[in-house]
Amino acid sequence: MSPDPTTTPLIVNALGQLDNPNAPASQEAAAHLNPSSDQLTVDARAIADAHASGLTAVNITLGYTMGDLPPYEHTMDEIAVWDRIVERHHEDLLKVRTADDIRRAHREGRLGVIYGFQNAVAVGEDPDLIDTRVATFAGAGVRVIQLTYNQANHLGDGSMAPANRGLTPFGHQVVEALNDHRVMVDLSHSGENTCLDAARTSRRPVSINHTGCRAVADLPRNKTDEELRLVASRGGFVGIYFMPFLNVTGHATAADVVDHIVHAVNVCGEDHVGIGTDGGTTAIDDLDAYRAQLADHVAARQAAGVGAAGERADTYPFVVDLRGVDQFRDLIRLLEKRGYTSDRIEKIMGRNFLDYADRIWTAA
Repeated sequence: MSPDPTTTPLIVNALGQLDNPNAPASQEAAAHLNPSSDQLTVDARAIADAHASGLTAVNITLGYTMGDLPPYEHTMDEIAVWDRIVERHHEDLLKVRTADDIRRAHREGRLGVIYGFQNAVAVGEDPDLIDTRVATFAGAGVRVIQLTYNQANHLGDGSMAPANRGLTPFGHQVVEALNDHRVMVDLSHSGENTCLDAARTSRRPVSINHTGCRAVADLPRNKTDEELRLVASRGGFVGIYFMPFLNVTGHATAADVVDHIVHAVNVCGEDHVGIGTDGGTTAIDDLDAYRAQLADHVAARQAAGVGAAGERADTYPFVVDLRGVDQFRDLIRLLEKRGYTSDRIEKIMGRNFLDYADRIWTAA
C-alpha cells in the first residue's frame, strides 16, 4: 500500500537500493546489468516494502562502477533497463528529473527513482568528449554522478587510494560539465584531497550522499570535519549511511547511526544533513545463509581492488537493528529520544535533500 502523503513525512534516501535480495535476479536485469550490481530484482515485494517504509524517493546506483564491461556502453544499457523497469511499474514508480518530481511522488504516493552513478569513468578519457557525454547522461535523466569509487580513476583518488591525490585537470573539466548540466557532484567515495578540491572548484554546491564522520569512527570511507564543513558552507548536502564503517569494530548499531547524524549536524548545521543508507528497504530473510556467502563477496571486492577498510567477512554490510520496512520510523524515534524537534527530524529525513535538489536541478 502506498503511504498517505497527508500523514507521512517526506523521506528521501540519498543513496539506496530498490531490490529484493531474497529473490533471484530477473531475466531482463540479469541480461543487462553488471553482476556486481545490487539492483537486480525489482519485484512486487521490493516495491511494497519501499511503500511500507514510507520512502518517498531513492537515489539508485546504475551505470559502470567496476568490472570488465565497457563503461559507457554498459552505462547506457543500464539506463535503458531502468527506464523499462520504471515504465513497467509506472503506477508505483516515478523517474525523478526535478525536485518537483520528488514532491509529486510524495503527493501521489509513488516512489521517486533518482538515477545516479557511483563512478564517473563512463565519461571516458577524451577531454573533447566530456561535455557531450555529460549532456547525454543528463538528457537521459541521470541526476547524480559520483566522481570516483574507492579506487583512483582519471578524475581523482578514491578513499582507498594511498596517494590521496587531489582532483586532476580532467576531473576539473568533468566538475565544470556537471555544473553546466545541473547534475549533482557526489563526493561520497572520493579521497580527502579530491573531495576538498572538488568542493572548492565546483560553481554549484556539492554533495556527500552516503558517508559517516571520521571524528566519530576513524575509517577512510568516513569524512573529516574539514570536508563536511566545507561542503555545508557552500550550500551542499551530507547523507549519513547505515553501514559498518560507523563503528571501528565493524559492528555498527542504530545508536551509531544517530551518533554520526548528531555529529554531522553539529559540524554542518541542521540544514545540510540527511540520510543515504546505502541499502534497501527489503530485509534479508535468512541472515545465517547470507553470512555464509559473505566471505566470497568480501574476497571478490578485495581482489578487484574496490574493497574499503572495515569490510570484513564477520560483519554485515548494513546495520542489523536498523533495516527493513521499519528502519525510517525507528530512526525517527531514536532522534526524538535525542531531543530533536519534529522540524529538525523532517529536515534530516528528506527536506534537506529536497532543498539541495532545488538548488542544483532547477534552472536559473
